[in-house]
Amino acid sequence: MNRAQLKRTGILRMALGGGAADPLLPAEEGAGRPAPFVLRALRIALVVCLYWFTSITMVFLNKYLLDSPSLRLNAPLFVTFFQCALTAALCLGLSLGAACGPPGCPGLPALRLDPKVSRSVLPLSVVFIGMITSNNLCLKYVGVAFYNVGRSLTTVFNVLLSYVLLKQTTSLYALLACGVIIGGFWLGVDQEGAEGTLSWTGIFFGVLASLCVSLNAIYTKKVLPVVDGSIWRLTFYNNVNACVLFLPLMMLLGEFHTLYRFDKLGSPSFWGMMTLGGVFGFAIGYVTGLQIKFTSPLTHNVSGTAKACAQTVLAVVYFEETKSFLWWMSNLMVLGGSFAYTWVKGLEMRKEQEEPNLRNNEKNETGV
Repeated sequence: MNRAQLKRTGILRMALGGGAADPLLPAEEGAGRPAPFVLRALRIALVVCLYWFTSITMVFLNKYLLDSPSLRLNAPLFVTFFQCALTAALCLGLSLGAACGPPGCPGLPALRLDPKVSRSVLPLSVVFIGMITSNNLCLKYVGVAFYNVGRSLTTVFNVLLSYVLLKQTTSLYALLACGVIIGGFWLGVDQEGAEGTLSWTGIFFGVLASLCVSLNAIYTKKVLPVVDGSIWRLTFYNNVNACVLFLPLMMLLGEFHTLYRFDKLGSPSFWGMMTLGGVFGFAIGYVTGLQIKFTSPLTHNVSGTAKACAQTVLAVVYFEETKSFLWWMSNLMVLGGSFAYTWVKGLEMRKEQEEPNLRNNEKNETGV
């Protein structure tokens, strides 16, 4: 994601799993009339390609804005603030556009700023700020090629927080998959150090980003009822709150002074890239929901793992980097462990869904 790109990814996934239908996503096929196989296959391929393109492009755009030698802008909070402001503006603009559209057209829910709702969403907004800021700071201090490994502990934190906060246990096979991810993470850190490209600051923010992504999913589930289960209202309030909270942080870290001295502040190309980064940041939530809708949450996770692999290879080629065999092994361990965990959890969920049906069949057969 940017996984927490994403950002937005975990929130959308839960919202699409229940609650009101998303007005921006296409309607299901007519009842009892599934689309032809070729059409469905083509549609899925297009959606997956769109997800890959949006996600990978967003990461490279953010890397340019955060750590480009030609740009030389040391204001990561401002970049994140601008993306949040643009997301809030796009949510509001789409809502107003839907309200002004022709009658009978499906539209977004009306958006208005309710201070009471804003206060209720505030705890999630604090976690949300931690998530998107630490993601961007991790990307600033590590290379795009190592970015996936640097933030790879999200799955591990999901397991830990599920046990600590929700008292949910995890199967042995899922724990073994987490062990593979941790091993890949430490091997990657070791190899980055051996190559002289290790940034402990980037590693710290990567681990923090992983923790915040897990916390964001938990708090999102708690806060969604406050906005009537609407992911778009939650996105709007989250980003409005984030914009307000970012201002004192930017002042505290001296980013307003940095912007005042920035020589490209009046450059149209700079603002064009900033706007493009913000649009892609907004779009990743939509295409993530689109991919889940046309495939499944399990397939989405598999696609995300494959996308991370492609992103790593592209970054190594684009930046003309040379990596050791063990460095590549660390990436394969992280990707393999993530895939294995997703597969195991998918099998467990399917088994849980099938068990009630089996018990009902047994009762019917015995006449109970």
